[in-house]
Amino acid sequence: MSVQTLYSAATGMSSMETKLDVIANNLANIETTAFKRARPNFEDLFYRHYMLPGARDSAGNYTATGISVGLGSRVSSIQAELRQGAFKQTNRNLDVAIEGQGFFTVLDPASGETQYSRAGNFSVNANGEIVLGSASTGRILQPPITVPEDTLDIVISAQGNVSVRQPGTQQLTDVGAIELATFVNPEGLLRLGENLFAETDASGPATTGPPGESGMGVLRQGSLEASNVEPVAELIDLITTQRAFEMNSQAVQVGDEMMQLVSNLRRM
Repeated sequence: MSVQTLYSAATGMSSMETKLDVIANNLANIETTAFKRARPNFEDLFYRHYMLPGARDSAGNYTATGISVGLGSRVSSIQAELRQGAFKQTNRNLDVAIEGQGFFTVLDPASGETQYSRAGNFSVNANGEIVLGSASTGRILQPPITVPEDTLDIVISAQGNVSVRQPGTQQLTDVGAIELATFVNPEGLLRLGENLFAETDASGPATTGPPGESGMGVLRQGSLEASNVEPVAELIDLITTQRAFEMNSQAVQVGDEMMQLVSNLRRM
């Protein structure tokens, strides 16, 4: 009696465990700004071929199908689904959402690394620079934009132009422009946490430019992009994953019982 049943079912349980981890993370980030849900992809493993398709049988005829037994499954990749999330209106002048393709470019002052994000909950630090995240530890928006200390209002256009209104005048003064970055394969970006991504060989180099040009999205001031996780779909996935895990565990149990039965027959 082969133990392959146990190994194959065990790979299925391991795959379902990984899928459950992904689902749990998706559900945990339902309220995370601009979060992109992840989806695990599976593939079957190698096959043990007892007879290849097209082999000749005892009568000399070609067989239509062979005899192959699979050796289980595994997770081949975990993809980020980058479809647009809904927009949440906040009416805060430093909340900016991207409508369409593109990422904000930020600089981590601690490491000096360039990073990318879809989240647009910006702040102004002590130096007047626009940063992503908290004002004390935020990553600096690239190219840098400095807001004057006496600024009364900030206006960000759909094309990324940043203007401020200062005391004593109703005229707006341009202080810089926000650029977006796009990638040949954005699914190849490395997730870093904190709503950040890093460029990899799989993603290709970043192409930067003004919003609204060369296929890049436009900006929406006073809004944030919500997570694109759909709770109902995730809960359905959660149930099917649980059932699949149970069935694989049942296969392990049945395989073990059959091996015990064969072992008992040998003693007789």
